[in-house]
Order: sequence, then structure tokens, then C-alpha cells
Amino acid sequence: MDVGGAFGGGKAGAPFNPILFVQRPQVFLRALCWLFAIVVFGCISSEGWTVIDGKDSCLYNDNSNACNYGVGIGVIAFLASMGFIVGEYLFEQMSSVKTRKHFVLGDLGFSSLWAFLYFVGFCYLTNQWGKAKEPPNGYGVNNVQAAIVFSLFSIVTWAGCAWFAYQRYKQGVDAAFAPTYESDPTANAYSSYPVGNVESEQYNEPPFGQQQQQQRGEYPAPNY
Repeated sequence: MDVGGAFGGGKAGAPFNPILFVQRPQVFLRALCWLFAIVVFGCISSEGWTVIDGKDSCLYNDNSNACNYGVGIGVIAFLASMGFIVGEYLFEQMSSVKTRKHFVLGDLGFSSLWAFLYFVGFCYLTNQWGKAKEPPNGYGVNNVQAAIVFSLFSIVTWAGCAWFAYQRYKQGVDAAFAPTYESDPTANAYSSYPVGNVESEQYNEPPFGQQQQQQRGEYPAPNY
């Protein structure tokens, strides 16, 4: 089945254009999500922990859950971003409308969920960092603050991905219920009946009246 542009994608089987692919808003936002995810989990993993009294301590108020949460959503976002970029590449090759619909719905659901989780992570990390003590010699301060800032940026990028996915879904639904014909502007210009006042048209005599009279004259009735 040739989908020909269903759900905001190009016609299936069209040649791949790498320049247009990179310029697509969905791909650009996915790349930002991928980059921000690296910053978030990379900053926390590298200098989000310190050793205090011989044990590892999270710089976010010594709350290991905060560090694990930031790393967890960052790693999953990193993997998911790569998966969705590959999906964007394959989207143009999907010849089934149902397959495209499932991809768009998955994109919408996951992006909305991760925008929410990043919002929770931003609030959580900010709160714990505000309660934390100053690390010795300022160790890891820039990293933990960068993780908070890029968590905020990630909310915007994932929300943007969800918005574009919603627009795709809406476009696909509207196309599915669009009429398959166009009204003909000259359709009313023709009529199967004569135009005008039919009552004003009169006949001088019935169409078969003269023929009947001739027949009666040629064959008079016999007299008894």
C-alpha cells in the first residue's frame, strides 16, 4: 500500500536526501535530546559522587537516589534518542499506514513521558542541591549544576518532540477522514430538465391530433 505522505512523511520509496533529513525539526530536536542526555548522565557519573569517610556520597545532599535518578533518565534518553533518529530515517521507507501510526503514537507517548520525567528530575535535583553542603574544595560543583541546567533544557526538547509527534498524528487523522473527491464548480450549470417556465410553452395542437383526423377521414364508419 502506497502511503504517499501519510502522517507527515514523504512518499514511501522516495530517494533519501541526507541534507533534508538533517534539516527536519524532529531530527534536530532528537540530536539535542541525545546531546543533553550525555551531559546529564555524564556530569553526574564523572563528578556527582565523592568519597566521604571511606564511602561514596552523592553531592546532591548525600542522596544516592538523586544521583541514580539523574543517571537513569539520562542513559535511557540517550538510547531512546538514537532509536528515534533511526526511526526517523526508516519512517520514509514505511509503506504501511498502520506502521507509521504506531511509530508516531510511540513517539508521542514516550516524548511526553520523558518530558515529564525530566521535569521531575529537574525539581528533584534542584531541591537536593539547595540542601546540600558545599563540597570540599568545590569538587564537582560545575558538573552537578550543569546536570540541573541541561535537565531543564531537556524538558523543552522532549516537549518539542511530543508536540511535533502530535502534529503528525493530527495530520494523519485529518487526512484519513478527508473527502476523496472535489466538488465540481460547474456541476450546477447543467440540468437534465429544460430551464424556463414549462407552463408558458403551449402546443398549437396535440402531436398526434392531425394524424388521427386523417385516419378517420380515410376510413369512414359504415352506415347501416
